[in-house]
Formats: sequence, C-alpha cells, structure tokens
Amino acid sequence: MSLGLLKAAARAENTDGLHLMRLLILLRCADKRGRTPKPVEGITKLAKLDFLLRYPVYLERALLRLGKSTSGLDLLPRERTTVETKMIRFRYGPWDSRYRRWLSLLTSRGLLTVSLQGRKIEIGLTEEGRTLADNLSAQAIFADLADRATIVMKTVGDMSGTRLKDFVYEIVPEITGMKWGQEIAADVGTGMDGDLL
Repeated sequence: MSLGLLKAAARAENTDGLHLMRLLILLRCADKRGRTPKPVEGITKLAKLDFLLRYPVYLERALLRLGKSTSGLDLLPRERTTVETKMIRFRYGPWDSRYRRWLSLLTSRGLLTVSLQGRKIEIGLTEEGRTLADNLSAQAIFADLADRATIVMKTVGDMSGTRLKDFVYEIVPEITGMKWGQEIAADVGTGMDGDLL
C-alpha cells in the first residue's frame, strides 16, 4: 500500500463528512422500523449501532450469535484485515469522542433533531435529513453501507440501549479486558470462540 493511499485514508477518517453521511444512513434505517418515523433513544445506543456498522466483522459475529444468515453482509477480504475507523473502549462499550460534535453538525444543518423525552434523549431525522439520507443510500458508492445499516437495524435495532450494550460485550468479549480509552481493533480472522472464520 502506498504512503499516499495511507494519508488519504487518514484524511478521510478525520473528516466529518464521511461520518455524518454514515450516521444519516443509519438513522434513516432506524427511522423506517415502524409505520411512523422512529428515533434512536440515546447517544450510547447510537454508538453501539454505529459500532456494528463501522466494524462489519463484529456485525457478522452478531448475526452468527443470533443464528441469522450472514449471506447479505458480503464482507470483503480487506475488511477482515483492516480497521478503517477508530473507536475506543469506554465505560459503556465502544465509543468515539466525536459523536456529540457530529450530532451538533447534523442538527445545525437542519438534518437532525435531538430532543429530551423524560430522561431519554431521542435522535431523529428531519424531513430534509430523510431526503438526503435516501439520496445517499441510492448512490452506488453507499449501497453496501445502506445494506449493512439495514441489517444492523433489523438485527439489533429494537434492543434497548442496555441490552445492546450487554450484547456487544457478549459478541466482543475482548473489550471487557481493555482499559478505558484503549483503541479497539478488529479481531481479524477469528470468531467469538477463537476459531478461524
């Protein structure tokens, strides 16, 4: 791999746009779960859903743990051996310190609403956000991401935030041995029991 390609990948990871588009697509898939638009309850739950989208190797583990088919996941060989985005181990599992920034950027652009319902934060899309997310999902470059976001929501989208946190610890038990703030790397090539996939 060339140094130029590595630098380009690093720039993409540090650019908000890629993450904003991914969150829009994920939130749109959450939105479609019922007859009426359905927000995601809590930033922590959003982070866990996004973790499975960002790390498809762990999404594959989730599907296997729940006895669901992995045929629609279509992992590429490179996705088993590289980690393109960084998340860290935090008190409630995988976390990225930029979530609040990303949600603020999406809200300021009129694409997202963040509201407090009782003691829960609800994160939902505006009509403009839905339209943009639909347009992004229709583009070939985002087709895999949109398909995977749909799989994430169908697989674990209806779990409560607490249940989802516990489930992530079940499928990625190595996280529990990590220190807070330690970077999470994909467990390349092995399953939950250490067997080669």
